[in-house]
Amino acid sequence: MTLKHETHCAACGAKLITKTHPTDGEIPYCPACGDFRFPGFNTAVSMIVFNADKTRILLLNQYGKDGILVAGYVGRGDNLEDTVRREVMEETGLAVKEIIFNTSRYYEGSNTLMCNFACVTEADEFHIAKDEVDSARWVPVQRVLDDMRPHSLAKWFTGEYLKKTGRL
Repeated sequence: MTLKHETHCAACGAKLITKTHPTDGEIPYCPACGDFRFPGFNTAVSMIVFNADKTRILLLNQYGKDGILVAGYVGRGDNLEDTVRREVMEETGLAVKEIIFNTSRYYEGSNTLMCNFACVTEADEFHIAKDEVDSARWVPVQRVLDDMRPHSLAKWFTGEYLKKTGRL
């Protein structure tokens, strides 16, 4: 099945068709290049940011959405851990001292594989980047899910982590 955002070959611009790949099923195919064009996607990280003593989690108000996690796209050549540190620092001014992989999930809305991490900061005092974040607040761990956007991927990630670590 050809996805709507991948209708033409990135290499030559020809219209893609659907063709059966010997092992992977129906895949976009460029008849001009004679190659399969496996669907691409973005990669991003999202972070459950704990304060230094792991009693509170930082929630953001950003892009008109309240109760979300720090997140950012992974650039070409970047690794996930450096992206976690960079995004937390850019958006909150907090240095990360510990990073723990949580889980991942594909998000159709932006064609993005979201890789979620829990991280612990070196300090509690944050300084938001006003051009990226509207506001932020520390929320006690036991109350954080109540303060998050209902049915959001951020809430799902946080709930999974808290269950996995016995904090829920």
